Amino acid sequence: MNADSDSPGPCTRATTMTRRDFLGLGLAATTSGIWLPRIPAPSRIIPSTRQLAWQNARMGVFIHFGINTFTGREWGDGTESPEDFNPSALDARQWAHTAKSAGFRYIILTAKHHDGFCLWPSRVTAHSVKNSPWRGGNGDVVREFVDAAAREGLGAGLYLSPWDRHEPTYGDNARYNDFYVEQLTELLTWYGSITEVWFDGANGEGPNGRRQTYDWERVHRTVRKLQPDALMFSDAGPDIRWVGNEEGAAGDPNWCTVDPARVPAPGVSSPEIIDALQHGDPPSDVTVWRPAEAPVSVRPGWFWHESEDAKVKSAEDLFELYCRCVGRNANLLLNVPPGRDGLLQPADVRALDRFGARLRSAFGEDRARKGLVRREGGSFEITLPEFAEFDTAVMKEEIAAGQSIARYDLEVWRHGAWEQIARGTTVGREKIDRFMPVTTGKMRLVVRESADSPRIGSIALYRTGTPPPGGRNGPHR
Repeated sequence: MNADSDSPGPCTRATTMTRRDFLGLGLAATTSGIWLPRIPAPSRIIPSTRQLAWQNARMGVFIHFGINTFTGREWGDGTESPEDFNPSALDARQWAHTAKSAGFRYIILTAKHHDGFCLWPSRVTAHSVKNSPWRGGNGDVVREFVDAAAREGLGAGLYLSPWDRHEPTYGDNARYNDFYVEQLTELLTWYGSITEVWFDGANGEGPNGRRQTYDWERVHRTVRKLQPDALMFSDAGPDIRWVGNEEGAAGDPNWCTVDPARVPAPGVSSPEIIDALQHGDPPSDVTVWRPAEAPVSVRPGWFWHESEDAKVKSAEDLFELYCRCVGRNANLLLNVPPGRDGLLQPADVRALDRFGARLRSAFGEDRARKGLVRREGGSFEITLPEFAEFDTAVMKEEIAAGQSIARYDLEVWRHGAWEQIARGTTVGREKIDRFMPVTTGKMRLVVRESADSPRIGSIALYRTGTPPPGGRNGPHR
């Protein structure tokens, strides 16, 4: 069942069921009936076309850049002078090229952070690049950013902080909501197609000491009207949800579906809400398709600080992030902040380059590529053309038809019997299981619990050379 590209909402509900043959990396497969323990799911929830494309992109780069880059702060207070903003060699093409070369497929810029300083010449505030010395007051970072992304074939996203510590109308609810929607309108009408609009629930004091009540319904309507193909991220979606932490770790289990009543609005916090963000909910009549995005920084902070130049994550650190994020059915959003010159710094570029090479090396040779795939009841068995050694399995469901698997085992045939090497919960768009190296001619996925008839897109086997957490075979989370 294909997603409906004309759907006005963030997800589509499929009310008819189509059985699909198992697709094993383009190999021949046989299909038989399957009967498994099921989670009640009267109808399947499936992604919209744009959600599916976003999930298939897997990784994006976040660019935290602004007045904080020059003041050395993480959260500015809004009293900064625009004259402080003056990058000497800003080149958004370097940002985009570095991201593309490392395997990232979209890139998001902090158009405005909590300090209220705008990286575009906003008409509704003086607190912007138009009053900075950069490019003689004629510069526009957002324009250079979206143009650079387009040249590299990357999706361009924008973050507009709802909290504005500079704007005097903040806390005067109606007036500030008008102000915020006007800024959002500028960003969504001046710069062409935007892939993702990134919101959070930041809600602190304004310069008048007051807090603001945001009109999120109006904000969402504005995005849908002006950029109907853009996806909206926030704690409460409506299209993409926060993963619930800033460590880049997705939950296990991690469903693409979530009950929207559990996360009523951005910025609302409780242990129950964090649980909903981390894990989602099994598909049911009350859930919507709202996959997770996991933001994490390549440095300890989100903005560039010279003192952190020696604290950039290594390629192996980033590979671990990938496995516990993309490998747990979430998108990785890796923050890489430019320095005061307006360029990604050498240590960060080197880390991304090596990370890209590590991914290509780890997942370059699929040792199941020429295997014969057979489906038997609740099992998907791969018979390899010859004995092979591997330590990693990458499984994918056909999420265009929904997410189903809730619990599974991985087993290999050794010494005349099936031996469990890993077990897990959800699969979704991608699940990575790592285990100590095994050599075998047969391997199988045994689905123990499913919300619906499982639809497996592929199973690939690799020798990545990275031991599992705990250093032994068996379940890992």
